[in-house]
Parts: sequence; C-alpha cells; structure tokens
Amino acid sequence: MKPSSLLVVDDEINNRDILSRRLQRSGYRVATAHDGKTALEMIEQAPSSFDLVLLDQMMPGLTGLDVLRLLRGAYSPERLPVIMVTALNDSDHIVQALDLGANDYVTKPLDFPVVLARVRSQLARSAAEAALRESEQRYALAATGANDGLWDWNVQTGRVYYSPRWKAMLGFSEDEIGGSIDEFLQRVPEPDRTEVWTAIQSHWQTPGGAPYEQEHRMRHKDGTFRWVLCRGAAVHDPLTHAVVRMAGSVTDITERKVFDALTGLPNRLLFDDRLNRALDMAGLTPGQLFALFFIDLDRFKLVNDSLGHVAGDQLLREVAQRLQQVVGGGPLETIARLGGDEFAAIVHGLRSPADAAAIADRILQTLRSPFLIDGKPVFCTASIGIALSDFHYHTAQEFLRDADIAMYSAKAQGKGRSVLFDAAMRDRAVARLELETALQSALESGQFAVFYQPKVHLTSGQIVGFEALIRWLHPERGIIPPIDFISIAEDDGLIVPIGAWVLEESCRQLKAWTVRYPSDRPLTISVNVSPRQFRDPGLVASVRHAIAQAGIEPSQLALELTEGVLFDDLPAAICVLKELRQLGVGLKIDDFGTGYSGLSYLSRLPFDTLKIDRSFTVNLTENDNNGQMIRTILEMAHNLGMQVVAEGIELREQADRLRQLGCEFGQGYYFAKPMPADEAERLLIT
Repeated sequence: MKPSSLLVVDDEINNRDILSRRLQRSGYRVATAHDGKTALEMIEQAPSSFDLVLLDQMMPGLTGLDVLRLLRGAYSPERLPVIMVTALNDSDHIVQALDLGANDYVTKPLDFPVVLARVRSQLARSAAEAALRESEQRYALAATGANDGLWDWNVQTGRVYYSPRWKAMLGFSEDEIGGSIDEFLQRVPEPDRTEVWTAIQSHWQTPGGAPYEQEHRMRHKDGTFRWVLCRGAAVHDPLTHAVVRMAGSVTDITERKVFDALTGLPNRLLFDDRLNRALDMAGLTPGQLFALFFIDLDRFKLVNDSLGHVAGDQLLREVAQRLQQVVGGGPLETIARLGGDEFAAIVHGLRSPADAAAIADRILQTLRSPFLIDGKPVFCTASIGIALSDFHYHTAQEFLRDADIAMYSAKAQGKGRSVLFDAAMRDRAVARLELETALQSALESGQFAVFYQPKVHLTSGQIVGFEALIRWLHPERGIIPPIDFISIAEDDGLIVPIGAWVLEESCRQLKAWTVRYPSDRPLTISVNVSPRQFRDPGLVASVRHAIAQAGIEPSQLALELTEGVLFDDLPAAICVLKELRQLGVGLKIDDFGTGYSGLSYLSRLPFDTLKIDRSFTVNLTENDNNGQMIRTILEMAHNLGMQVVAEGIELREQADRLRQLGCEFGQGYYFAKPMPADEAERLLIT
C-alpha cells in the first residue's frame, strides 16, 4: 500500500522541518506550507493528495482556526482529518477548535511519540470509515440495481468486480473472467453495445437521477445470446462531480423476452432468430423445401368487442394449442405468436408446394371446429399466407414480408383460405406501396379534382343537381379513378382529410353555380361518405363547416352512404344520421339492394332519398324480374316518403321504362358521364 500523505502547516521553519523529518522517518509522505493561505491553495489544487493535516493554531494572517473553518466548509472530518498543533493550554481555544471540526490536537513542545500515535489513530479511523462507506455504497447500489449477478466498477482505477453469479450466468467459472470493463462491453453485440455505452454516459451526466436500466443481449460462452436486464447507479465526487464508481446487477430475462406470456409460444424475437437459422441451414439439405406460414385470424376484433378481452385471450391460447397439434413440436418446427392475432409457423422437410398447401388445409380445418369460450361456442377462421424457401431468401424479414403479402391476398379473396406467394404478388404490393406514398402528398400538391355527374328529372329532363366524384390527376399516370385509391385512403385514414376537401370544394362549386344560374328549384350536390369518414367523430362538424364556408343552404347538400356503412354499429349510426338531419342536409342510401337488402330497417333511418343500384338498371329492358323488383322498391320508398334515384342509366329505353315505373330521378352515361366543373357548367347553360 502506498504511504499516507500528510500536510504540515506552520509559520516557523524550524518547527516545520523537525516535524516533517520525524514523520518522514516514520514512513509518511510529507508536504509543508508556511502559512494558511498556501496550505489552502495546495489542498485546492490537489484535493485527493492529502490524507491528514497537522495545522498550527497560532499563525499570522489566517490563523489555524480560520484555516480549519474554511476546510470544514469543503471537507468533512472523515474526508480530511485535521490535528491542531497548539502552544496554548487554554481549554477554551481547544474546545473552539474541536467545535469547528478538528479531529484531535497536540500541544507544543511536541511529544513526538504522542504525535505519531495520534496521527496513526486518525488515519486508521479515516481508513476504516472510508472502507465502511465503500462497502455500504456497494451493497446499497447493488440492492438498488437488482438481485442477480452483481458488478461494481471503480471508474477511477478501471477495475470491475463481477460476482460469481454474474460469471455463471454467461457460462463462465470464477477464474475465467477478468476485472476490466471490457469483460462486460465486449460481450455485448453491436448495435446494442453503442446503445449501452450511450445510456451509461447519459446516466453519468444526471447526478441523483433515476438508476441506469437497459435491456440488451450478452454473448454466452457457448456462442448464443442471452437477454439481460442491466441496472445500476453511479456515485459522483461531491466536489468535482466526476463519476468515481458505478455498481448494479444483471438479471437474465431471456425467457420473458423471447416467449409470449399469453400462449407460451416463441415470440417475434425468437421466431426471427429461428427463421434466420433455418435459412442458414437451407443450403445443407438440397432438394428439400421448408415453408413459412403467416396465419392471421379473421374477425378476431369482433370476439374482443362482443365477448371482451378475457375471452379473446382465451381464444388465442386455444388457437395456439391447435396450431401446435398440426405443426408438431419437432426440433426444426416452430410455431410462434407474432403479436395480436397473428401467428407464424416454420415447417421443414417438404418436397413440393402441394405439401405446404396440405398443411395449410389441416390448419384451416382444425380451426373450423368451434371453440368453447365461457361456455359459448365461438367460430374462428384464418387467412394463411405461404412462402417457400426456394425463393432463396437472405433474411427472415424478406421471408416474412412475402408470407405477409400472400396472407393479405387470402384476405382479399374472401378470408378463411390459404394463398401461396408468387412474384406477381410482390409486384402488386410494391405498386400499392408506391401508390400509398404518392397519395400522402397528392392532397397537399393539389392533385385531386372533383368531377360532376348530373342528376336528371326523368319526366322534364331538367338537371336538378350533381353527384360529386373525386378523381386523382396523377402527374405521370394521368386520371386515376376512385376504385384504384379510395380503399388505400380508407386503410391509411387519409380518406378523412380527402373527404373533407371534397365536401368543401363541392359546396364551393355549388354556390358559384347557384349565383350564376338562379332557379326556383336550386341545384343540389351529392357527396359520398366512406365508412371511415362516417365513423370519424368530426364528420358533423366538417359538414357544418363546409356549408357555412360556401354559404349554401343545408338542403342543397346531400350525403350518400352505402348500406354497409351503417350496420357495423347501427345504434351509433342512427345517432350520427340524426345529427346530420338536424343540420338540414339530405341523406341518400346508395347502391340499395346490393348490401343487406332489408326493407324494414329503412323506417328506422332518417333517409330522404334511395338510390337504386345500377345492377337493376342495366338489364331493365331485357329482364322483367328487374322491373318487378324496381316497382317494389319504388312503392316501398314512396310509402316511406322517400324520393328515388336510379343510377347506371345508359340507354333511352332504360330511362323510359324507369319513368313508366314511377321513378323520379336518374343519372348515368345516357345523360352525361362524370366531368370537370367547366364542362358540367356548359350543361347548365344549354
């Protein structure tokens, strides 16, 4: 151990020399100061250089008591012991020195054996107290961190204490791990290592802040990675605020991290790892395929909404059990829950795509049997996307991407089925993604336009209004019809701002026409409302704003909704419809006859107009059954006080027949196709 360092402060040179020589002969390192000011400067420049101060009480300028008072403002008696050296036998001065924080005192003339004894006593007490503080800090910090593998890092010396449990957690014995911080950091893989070091430095910069805590991977002796929760806290020097030590714990959280708590299946993290391993092994077994199945439950949200999340969780657990029965528990087979109602499976040893399709059929079949949830039978189907290893994937993400694309294709084809991925699907998915990306900026860059199709009074032939139909004027692809982008906007939520814009633009244009072409029967405008728009809480406010901004009468605006928009939540739909009716706008039910086709519910809904779907109109002159159906719809609508508009009129004969049946209004290519506002205005002039 290095010898203790002492500082002798005395204004008399003989006293300094004699005392310093005696102390040096006793094995101490000694520095001297001839006055109090010099002593304070020496201590301030090197605060950790002195273990004890021998301070003369009677000095010119700053007295010993003055120096003591200043030292105790910065250093505790434990941190820097001070022994007063005094020629005074006055007990009052001695008491004053002790009250100011002196650890002890000796009197002149000095009895050197007594001096040495008191120096040794104070140094021993100081060392014991420092060791106690260090021990208390170590165990207090470890308790704050966690109760698993412990570590204690002396930042100043660079040495780290790793507990036996810390080493065993990573597969090492007591003598296989050294005492440097690299033993820890080099076992953390990138990019985790950079994040760990950044987090530690951030913790150092906030003295007294929250404990350090981070989850990351650590390499085990066998080459695998374990997930750990590392926690700890740093100790800062009270004067310099520099970090002097940091201690804490490491807890193995691998089980919690890579297994799904609800089903006990591997989670996405572990599944990705196993899929990457399967890809690495694929080249070792030529001629054999393995398949990835992406499984998404159909209408699972309905179970949660109707039976509650507890029932939904029970259903997920039972689905997991059935999937395990089909896939099996072999060393190469894996079934995982990726999150929500999404599962995935890896199956090896396939000879052809037909083998994969057969497994998917078994999965679908086992899920078709009802599940008993809270004593009630619950039916559950799934959509399955299949991707095969013969596409030579490089990463798990690529493989999952294509299986996911195939799954969405299965959903689009009617759900409850499986679809095998092919390259054309990826091309369609990329094209959709490009369209989604372009759609994000289309509204801001003014690429949308409203086209108008006239609504005609079938008896007089007079134009009584228009239906507003959005078109996307793409700078490269030209006019994109709604069928190509409305579903995307609906999925992304962009339909809400797009729909609000269509409302405002249509009302603005209607106001301009109303001013230019006044009539006893003012023109009306019909605007379609999508399902996502209808569910938006701001719909009524958006309609009110569009009417007020344009300055039109509310009765000049009509909103068109399809039957399917209403029946996800009929009571809520009725409330919204009533709010809209209170504004004074018209309400049309669009495409009537193609959805629920129920007539009784119409009496409960505040619609004033019914639109007959074009599928009834197209074959009207050739199929009298269509005529009978239209007559029934007309009678029912008129009995409810509703007007009727027939859409899809393409021939004069269709218009004549509809007029004979009693239909008041019609629209279709026979009268005019949807057109820009300036072309539509020409129809009003003529």
